[in-house]
Amino acid sequence: MSNVIDAAVSALNDKLGDKGFDGSAKFVIEGEGAVVIDGDGARAEDSDTDVTLTADADTFQAILEGDQDPTAAFMSGKLTVDGDMSLAMQLGSVLA
Repeated sequence: MSNVIDAAVSALNDKLGDKGFDGSAKFVIEGEGAVVIDGDGARAEDSDTDVTLTADADTFQAILEGDQDPTAAFMSGKLTVDGDMSLAMQLGSVLA
């Protein structure tokens, strides 16, 4: 597993705390792998989910650090969304 994926899992679990996430989402980090987030938290995994968000490692890191707004990343084409758009919008509050 890549260091980028390990760091993403850790950062997402910190942001989630004990809240979990209602639904399932997958973050595909190009060239690194995938992270799934759901009611059980975040983990390195590439399974089917309700929504898949894809970005490069720099964009994903900027979103996690609060330097890139997820909506702006989507509108500029840096982040793609496939699946349930309403769940993708809910992720904005998790990532903030």
